[in-house]
Amino acid sequence: MNYSDDCTPHFDYIVKECFADIQLLRYRLNGFEQLSLLQKKLIYYLSKATLYGRDISFDQFGKYNLRIRKMLEAVYNEQTIDHDNDDFRALEVYLKRVWFSNGIYHHYGSEKFLPTFSADYLRRVLRQVEMAKLPLRSGETVEQLCDELFPVIFDPTVLPKRVNKADGADLIQTSACNFYEGVTQQEAEAFYAQQKAADANNPTPASYGLNSTLVKDGDTIREDVWKVGGRYENAIRQIVYWLEKALTVAENPRQQHVIELLIKYYQTGDLQVFNDYCIEWVGEHEGRVDFVNGFIEVYGDPLGLKGSWEGIVEYKDLDATKRTQAISQNAQWFEDHSPVDPRFRKPHVKGVTANAICAAMLGGDEYPSTAIGINLPNADWIRAEHGSKSITISNITDAYNKAAHGNGFKEEFVIDAETLALIEKYGDACDDLHTDLHECLGHGSGQLLPGTDSDALKAYGNTIEEARADLFGLYYIADQKLVELGLLQDDKAYKAQYYSYIMNGLMTQLIRIEPGHQIEEAHMRNRALIAHWCYEQGDVIQLEKHDGKTFVRISNYEALRTLFARLLAEIQRIKSEGDFEAARQLVERYAVKVDADLHTEVIERYKKLNLAPYKGFLNPQMKPVMDECGNICDIQLDYSESYVQQMLRYGQEYGTL
Repeated sequence: MNYSDDCTPHFDYIVKECFADIQLLRYRLNGFEQLSLLQKKLIYYLSKATLYGRDISFDQFGKYNLRIRKMLEAVYNEQTIDHDNDDFRALEVYLKRVWFSNGIYHHYGSEKFLPTFSADYLRRVLRQVEMAKLPLRSGETVEQLCDELFPVIFDPTVLPKRVNKADGADLIQTSACNFYEGVTQQEAEAFYAQQKAADANNPTPASYGLNSTLVKDGDTIREDVWKVGGRYENAIRQIVYWLEKALTVAENPRQQHVIELLIKYYQTGDLQVFNDYCIEWVGEHEGRVDFVNGFIEVYGDPLGLKGSWEGIVEYKDLDATKRTQAISQNAQWFEDHSPVDPRFRKPHVKGVTANAICAAMLGGDEYPSTAIGINLPNADWIRAEHGSKSITISNITDAYNKAAHGNGFKEEFVIDAETLALIEKYGDACDDLHTDLHECLGHGSGQLLPGTDSDALKAYGNTIEEARADLFGLYYIADQKLVELGLLQDDKAYKAQYYSYIMNGLMTQLIRIEPGHQIEEAHMRNRALIAHWCYEQGDVIQLEKHDGKTFVRISNYEALRTLFARLLAEIQRIKSEGDFEAARQLVERYAVKVDADLHTEVIERYKKLNLAPYKGFLNPQMKPVMDECGNICDIQLDYSESYVQQMLRYGQEYGTL
């Protein structure tokens, strides 16, 4: 926190540190000081529960991640090692990347990143560290530690990808994520197909496989459940402890019951209890404070079954929530006017709630890189019967926007001054609104036909779902209804979103991909699918060369909206019918391949701007203030912690596994 001459706090969003392809930002807890003491204590206790899941994420993202992190931290903290040389500085950058990605795989592209120091250097400095400070197993030597971990760190052919989605490969055996032990993709799919078949008549099915490691012992395949008394017990016990503290300061009885059910789920591992928790969580609207905590998103599993651990603590941004509520209150209108087959629309939209929120603490798969919006729960039948909750994280988008203004990116890639002026005028508002439409309505729209398996699209399901939600938002952001609701200034604003989206999908998101690689991440595939499909449909989008540089031109914005409608109709059909082959064809044709020449050009242009393509966030440090009787009387926020300080502190305070 910096202070100007008049003593008015001036918040510095940009942390003065960049490494690799990453820039660090801070987010501000706007309005936190005006919350009640009970609400502050609730946020504090939930934040502790969020931070205690960190080691779970590291382990889920690769079985060697925790030992590698702890080994490198021991070297980093060893004062007898010379810190003033290129090798140590390279080790520091590598460790920072490990912290950022919760392991040795890129947080977005999922490929393994390699160190620029040598194995000989690391072996040499490890010998200078006291053995008691290293993550050695009983009786293990430093040499044995090196023999096990060095191939994983230094050999590009050993476990090269965290999540592999290559068509035709065994996605489990070629992925380094730590959700399966000794099983093939065919065995895993058969195991869960058998579970679903045995429960086929259950109207409230469980999310099979969500909270377990699938293990093969000899000829037996079993689930090792993540719960108290099971895998990750040490971390989960700490999460439960702080959830129990949160129970004592819940804002209302239903919020208290939500927390009770989450505790019960962690204690039992029972996925039916998780269903009960999701239903109660969706129905709790009175409290200002809310949270996500648990094994949630399935994007880290190539089969889309296993939930990566994540946590976020939040409180409503009351002013910005007026925007999201205007959307959610008209959810039935949007559903009824969707350009999809009426069979795939929901006749009665239930329980769609949307809030703009301030993030108060990020954890697990949401930290340091986080989403800007969330829509939960994932189970389609809960959405249909009980509704969903959507959030747009206003203080995160605010930090992104403030960091992006004036950085030269739009000036380099936008085709002309007229389009640039359009984006400058409407861009931030349209970005926020598209996120709202994507999360609030897109994910909650549509329905599966009776008998359709929600996992029928398998490895393509995540990309198809993100494309569906994006297309819903793109279609409706151009609708006069949004002007009538006061959410957009006029009927030209949508063009800013259309141009930025197509430019990103066709060109600028390529800065996030290593040369020679294909597109892997589901959100990037979704954007590429939409942009390339629309580009192929006729003379609506062009790629033009000016002074040797490629630019996107949209010659007919109204026609582009028609294309979005056509593609949304097909994407919804694919999901509603569970048409795996159509999903595979769309994704493989439009969403995976990269034009090598265009890729090289975009990377070179971007490099000249000296920008980092990825952003991540530091959490505030929450410090309880005690009164003379030893009771918490306030929670103070400290934004001064550096990245290294925060990561080392988290390793010491929240290291449980």
